[in-house]
Amino acid sequence: MRSYTLHLPPEARPGEVDGLDRAVLVPDGFSRPAFAFSVLWFLYHRLWIAALIVLAGLVLLAFGGFALGLARWAGTLMTLLASVLIGLEASSLRRWTLARKGWVARDVIVARDAAEAEAKALARWLDPSNASLPPRAPFPGGPARRAEPVIGLFPAREGLR
Repeated sequence: MRSYTLHLPPEARPGEVDGLDRAVLVPDGFSRPAFAFSVLWFLYHRLWIAALIVLAGLVLLAFGGFALGLARWAGTLMTLLASVLIGLEASSLRRWTLARKGWVARDVIVARDAAEAEAKALARWLDPSNASLPPRAPFPGGPARRAEPVIGLFPAREGLR
């Protein structure tokens, strides 16, 4: 079983089909295609800035290893470790880019594969009982929650109020 996050554009509302046309399901965990194809994977998913950063990092890694006079096996090992890091963080970078564009993670789905995750997301999104629910804040209490005073750390003085 794998978990997926459902990302929708900001104008999408529960129960409406229009938002699902542009919905994106992002799988969680290690990405084998990002590990194998790194920069091409980022370009395919339209993550332009991340693709440039990854390309620059890989080029710097290659030239740095050459400038330091590392053995070929050490350079290969460094490149392999960088690719593993890219595979581990690719989905997180994709989520970050979607959030930066204003897309909200609306649901988390656990499924065997992407097709089952898509079917579950469709069923949940079009469920009429969810249509009246407003979007949830990302944290309990939401942004309108007031900070409570800290007691004992900095006691208030009577004369300073």
